[in-house]
Amino acid sequence: MPKALCLISLVASILILVLFLADAVMGLIGMHEVAPMRSASLLMDITFVVIGGVMVYLSWTTYREQR
Repeated sequence: MPKALCLISLVASILILVLFLADAVMGLIGMHEVAPMRSASLLMDITFVVIGGVMVYLSWTTYREQR
């Protein structure tokens, strides 16, 4: 069960990372109308990308320890 929880948190954090990274990149290149969240705030995007990256790292290291 702990392995499944680690994998679920890994997938969720990757989704957060990709979503906010795509929003930030599309906002920076001027594609505001097709950005996932219409590039509401660059500071929010950067914060969630960093948090998502930390969550990916923590989930991955915890999953490796479970083996």
